Amino acid sequence: MPRIPTKFFGDRECDADSIYTFPAGLPGFEDQHSFCFLTTPASEPLLFMQSIATPNLCFVMLPILVVDPDYRVALSEEELATLELPSGGTPAIGRDILCAALVCSEAGTRPTVNLMAPIVVNLKTKAGIQVIHGESGYSHRHPLRLEEELVAC
Repeated sequence: MPRIPTKFFGDRECDADSIYTFPAGLPGFEDQHSFCFLTTPASEPLLFMQSIATPNLCFVMLPILVVDPDYRVALSEEELATLELPSGGTPAIGRDILCAALVCSEAGTRPTVNLMAPIVVNLKTKAGIQVIHGESGYSHRHPLRLEEELVAC
C-alpha cells in the first residue's frame, strides 16, 4: 500500500481507493486535485483532508451533520455532473455523499465552521468539489459549539 508524507501525521498509508479527486481543485488551491481523508481516534469526529501532492497542506473538517443535524445541501445540475451524480436528484448525506464543513481558526478567536461552502464528495466515484452557495442562508463563520458548552438533557 502506498504511503504519503504528511506534515502533521508522518507517513500514512493511503491506498488508491482512499484517494478523492477534485477535478477543479479547491478555491485558492486550484492546483491541488488529489486528497486522502485521515482520522485519528483522539480527535474524532474531526476529519483531515490531506493533499496527496503537498505534505504541508491539510484541511481540518467536521462532518456537516455533526455541526447542524438539519443541514440541507442544494446542488446545481453542474455540481451534480461534476460529482458524477444523477441529475435532478438530491443525494443523501452519509449514503451518497460526504458533506463536511471546513474548520476555521484564527489566533485569539473561537473556531468557526464554513457552512456556506462545504466540501462534498461522491462516496462511490470519489469525485469531489467545494460547493459555494453565497445565497444559501448559511454562514462562512458559523460558531462552533465546544463540548464544554453542551448541556446534558
